[in-house]
Amino acid sequence: MHEYVIKGGYPINGTITASGNKNAALPCIAACLLTKEPVILHNIPQIQDTNVMFEILKSLGAKVENLSKNNWKIQCSDIKTFELPSDLTKKVRGSIVFAGPLTARMGKCEMMPPGGDVIGRRRVDTHFLALKQLGVDVMVNGHFSFSTNKLVGADIFLDEASVTATENAVMAASVAEGTTILQNCASEPHVQDVCKMLNAMGAKISGIGSNILTIHGVKELKGCEYTIGPDYIEIGSYIGMAAATHGRITIKGIRAEEMRPLKYNFAKLGISWTINGDELTVPDTQELKVHDDIGNATPKIDDMPWPGFPADLTSIMTVVATQVNGTVLIFEKMFESRMFFVDKLISMGAKITLCDPHRAVVSGTSMLHGDNLVSPDIRAGMAMVIAALCAHGESHIRNVYQIERGYEDLVGSLQSLGAHIEQVELEE
Repeated sequence: MHEYVIKGGYPINGTITASGNKNAALPCIAACLLTKEPVILHNIPQIQDTNVMFEILKSLGAKVENLSKNNWKIQCSDIKTFELPSDLTKKVRGSIVFAGPLTARMGKCEMMPPGGDVIGRRRVDTHFLALKQLGVDVMVNGHFSFSTNKLVGADIFLDEASVTATENAVMAASVAEGTTILQNCASEPHVQDVCKMLNAMGAKISGIGSNILTIHGVKELKGCEYTIGPDYIEIGSYIGMAAATHGRITIKGIRAEEMRPLKYNFAKLGISWTINGDELTVPDTQELKVHDDIGNATPKIDDMPWPGFPADLTSIMTVVATQVNGTVLIFEKMFESRMFFVDKLISMGAKITLCDPHRAVVSGTSMLHGDNLVSPDIRAGMAMVIAALCAHGESHIRNVYQIERGYEDLVGSLQSLGAHIEQVELEE
């Protein structure tokens, strides 16, 4: 077990390459269960969550081979069980995406409720409703039990645009008998990656990128070779970090179209960047001033399903706003406990008023000072890292396992950018 020790006050400067999208990697790993043939996945981020997903596959009987850094070969020719190991499923929220493909493969899936970030209630009802309409019997009795004699296509309207429920439904529907029309589904880049990978395996999915997917079921899927897209949440985190520390950064391997939903809200804080091909550069000449709405009204940064502003960046925007001149309202609509980490920022000197579990008013510019912190989840943990990099003095951040679930080689990357950060082992 280790902690981060960070000395603030040093701007980050340099060039990095974007990691693969964590939220695409997890369901793509699970989708390998839908074929007995080998699948080769490229650009898989080397993080705790993907490590756990590979261990779950191995426990089911899959062969998992690390070809080289970020490149993996998976073959699920001999799956021996339909039971997911509880000690692993509780480590990662993404383990829920095994429900659809494992049930499709084995006719059954048994699992404990998934773990992951503690950011409020994270309902799984939408998964159950979608799978039930595809012919899956679902039982909940301290654990989740899925079973089916035959998957059959259906016209399904999701009660919320859930990313992982969309992925579970698409994976199961890909090998169901008949056609499935999936409405009000999620359309995030990582959902698109899963659909494109399934099509590479022989699935027939249309409407990718929209909130209506049509899936014509096929009898079987084949192996494929697929490259995961870049992690726009990681990219957004580094954009915020560069601006807040008055640094300059170039990020390689981005997708310009995925930056559009981020650009508008960062602009509200006086933050901009340039894009040249697949490279994004944040200059060290940021305005860092809140742009009021018409009539001098306080602007709002709020999250919504894609192509709206991503919920996973609201924690990042909260800490960045402390380093910007002016007042802004952060409105986190999706998770009722995500904003509770702001008490740590307040203890560091931030001027934040938590209005309720979803809304916080941030007034800057605040002079932050080092503190002892504990990361509650991936994104709040990254926000704390940014706060520590901005702060005067030294900060210690514990429970960094949570951060490392979503950011590949964070310490190494930050050190390469000139940040004063060390990983220090703790005594048991």
